[in-house]
Amino acid sequence: MQDIYTPNLVLKVLDGSAAGDVLDFYSENPDFEEYEPARPFNFYTNEYMREILDYEAKVIAQKRGLRLWVFEAASPYKVIGTVSFHNMIMNVYKSCQLGYKFHKDYRHKGYATEGVRCACKVAFEEYDLHRIEAYTMPTNNSSKNLLKRIGFQYEGVARDHALIKREWRDHELYSLLENDIF
Repeated sequence: MQDIYTPNLVLKVLDGSAAGDVLDFYSENPDFEEYEPARPFNFYTNEYMREILDYEAKVIAQKRGLRLWVFEAASPYKVIGTVSFHNMIMNVYKSCQLGYKFHKDYRHKGYATEGVRCACKVAFEEYDLHRIEAYTMPTNNSSKNLLKRIGFQYEGVARDHALIKREWRDHELYSLLENDIF
């Protein structure tokens, strides 16, 4: 997939050669773990990042998922975020789940809105999707506000949806349909 340009960002698919840059991104943002499942013991290693990035590149090539890494257009060498689409179900559903995270130093500057909106457009157009779902913890107001700005609609609560910090947590479900904003 070609790099994607927006007014302020560049979105790219990365492979294992970018392991160091992605490791820096995660290492500089330990707060991500507050909202995510437990990570493997070797998560913060170049080897793990290289393996996962190479695996994701294969999944993307097979059109079974998509992860775009986000860079500031003015400084396209530092990862500032990522937007991913996983659990893709085609056939009669044509749906997937959205995930995203942005570097702590680049939040509340409009980058997440711009990046996620662009990535959703790409997912709808390139993967022929009809529906994108996003789950967020009820306490994550920044995430809920981001989803609403983009046009996601609140659908309800998924009880005990994910195991976060060894505890089952409810998540709010939001959805975006291909005709909602494009």
